[in-house]
This record gives sequence, C-alpha cells and structure tokens, in this order.
Amino acid sequence: MSNPLDKFNMDWFRLDGKIAMVTGANQGLGMAYAVAFAKAGANLFIPHFTEDVSEIKALIEKEGRQVHFLRGDLTDKAYRKDCVDECMKQYGRIDILVNNAGASAFHDFDDYPDKYWEMCINLDFNAVYYLSKEVAHIMKAKGGGKIINIGSALSYTSDAKCPPYTAAKHGVIGITRNFANELGRFNIQTNAICPGFLATEVNAELRKDPAFYNKITNRIAAGRWGELDDLMGTMVFLASRASDYLNGVDINVDGGFFTVL
Repeated sequence: MSNPLDKFNMDWFRLDGKIAMVTGANQGLGMAYAVAFAKAGANLFIPHFTEDVSEIKALIEKEGRQVHFLRGDLTDKAYRKDCVDECMKQYGRIDILVNNAGASAFHDFDDYPDKYWEMCINLDFNAVYYLSKEVAHIMKAKGGGKIINIGSALSYTSDAKCPPYTAAKHGVIGITRNFANELGRFNIQTNAICPGFLATEVNAELRKDPAFYNKITNRIAAGRWGELDDLMGTMVFLASRASDYLNGVDINVDGGFFTVL
C-alpha cells in the first residue's frame, strides 16, 4: 500500500502544459499573474480592453511561453463568448481562468452617477459571473480546472465615494463560494485572491500624499506596501495541483492589513 506522504513533490506547483486565461493582464496586477504563470510553465490567453500588449507579450515570450490576445469589452456577451471560442481555437483547452479585469470610479455619494454604478457592476461583478460560466462548461467537459477571482480589501470593508466597486468586490466573494459549491463535484476549484495595497503606477500619486500613505502603511502589519511579486506565489499555488483540496476560499495577500485596527 502506497504512503500518501510519498505522493507529494514540488512538481505539484508546476503548470507545464496548462492554458491560463487572464483577463486584463496587459497591465497592472494582471501582468504579474500572467508572468507568474509563464514562469511556472503555462501558456497564456489574454482578453484585454486597452490597446498596448507589447510589454506583456515580451515578458511571456521571454519565458519561452506562448500568448494570444483578443481585444474587447468583457461587459459584452458576444465578446465573452468570442474569448472562450478563440482560446479553444488556439489551444484546444482552458485549464485556468483568472477574473482580473476591473474598474472603479470615485464620485460624491449623494449624486453618484448611474453610469458609473452600471459600468463598475457590469465589469467587476457581472462579467466575472458570466465569463466563469462560459469557461466552466469547457472545464467540466475536460474533467476539471481552476477559477481564480480577484477580490480586494474592499471585499470586507468599504471606502467613501466608490459604492459600486465596494458592492462588486463583496459580491465576488459570494460568487467564489457559490461556484465552489456548484462546480466542486466536477473537479473545478474556485477561489479568490484579495490583494491589499500594492505599490503600482496607478497609485503613485496617492502615495506621494504623506497623510494617506502613512494612514495605510501604519495599518499594514508588514510595515510596507506590497510589490507585484508578493502576489505571484499565491496565484501559482491556486492555479496548481498543490491547491486541489482548496475550494471556495478567499486569501488576503495584504501584509496583514485586514488584521490591524
């Protein structure tokens, strides 16, 4: 009789031969997720909204991996289906889906524009649900897969002037748990990463404000803002065989922000 302890090895963290679809991976945090997958052995398919894909293309090809792109709007039902169809055309399978693409819009609460509410809810919440359902059909047919949703510190708390983003990121945790419940029996694991405060180009100006910077930094147990590589190991773990018995879980990658008052 074999010893189950003998089964485990570090290859469980490898993604060789896997196909990962990462939405919005041509910039920001999504770029880190895609590069992490490439380093672990996966090939990529990237749905994107903004035009330039040169940087992420070069980074993935540097790792000796393939990458294909399709530009469009994830709030469009036809585009979501096109993404799945094109990925299947290029690779014949989808093993990993990362619902990373998102947007936020800040405005005074009393007259928060309906157009901002609808834009954020449609991209940050509805697109996650509908694209995951499309991809789940593919994963069920092939015998399994990994769906990884991107939450936020605002999946647990709130901030002023961005009600739809807060609502959507709370909803992403609910979607994650629901999909885990619905799809677990098909060997599909659905989990979420909730990044904390990461130092990126997007928030460079905010970090120049001492009051804001110190307010956030003082609440991070690690005493620093995160870097992109702080997310990469957790993402590879959730996409790999090493996490096969993890389902419906949200992981805070935040340096301890959520633990500190």
